[in-house]
Amino acid sequence: MKSTAPIPFAGSQLGEVRHVCAFFNSADEEYRVLLPFIKDGFECGHKAVHVVNPNRCQDHLQQLTAAGIDAPAAQRSGQLELRTNVETYLRDGRFDQDRMLEEFELLSSGNDKAGYPLSRIVCQMDWAADVRSQIDNLVEFESRVNDVWRCHEDAVICVYDLAKFGGDTVIDIMRTHPMVIIGGILQSNPFYVPPEEFLRELRERRA
Repeated sequence: MKSTAPIPFAGSQLGEVRHVCAFFNSADEEYRVLLPFIKDGFECGHKAVHVVNPNRCQDHLQQLTAAGIDAPAAQRSGQLELRTNVETYLRDGRFDQDRMLEEFELLSSGNDKAGYPLSRIVCQMDWAADVRSQIDNLVEFESRVNDVWRCHEDAVICVYDLAKFGGDTVIDIMRTHPMVIIGGILQSNPFYVPPEEFLRELRERRA
């Protein structure tokens, strides 16, 4: 049972279930929706882990600054951890699901030695759009990682640019996240399929 208070986000609240896929049509829309949630996290003393496209690191820091967040100070204190998605997901040029499951388990607040009550993790997922062979792997991973997040209170937002992913992929991604942001509004996802069921379906599809 999760004990932390609900987190206000995108016109609604994150309760016990906090693995979210967020679909956006533009960077402007993405930051308009995410920045209040990110800023609230800093004010609540939560850790921020931001995994962004390599070419967007500077822009991301500028967006935080424009929202009134002292990003350099937060980086120095360790409250903000900024990574690129390529170095995070594609270490040695390949996506290893098991390694990433371990990585997220270590990132979770239950294992964070710095004592933050929880982490707000935001991941830009564009890295997968450029490596089509990874899409299958990614969809399977997004389903499996639910088993990690159901044990922790962290909020995890997977950001997808709708222009970069095909319709079939968007539907699969949606089916692996219990919460979804569409049109800037957070909602419980009626299309979500639990991992045991989704992974069985994926195996049958591949066979």
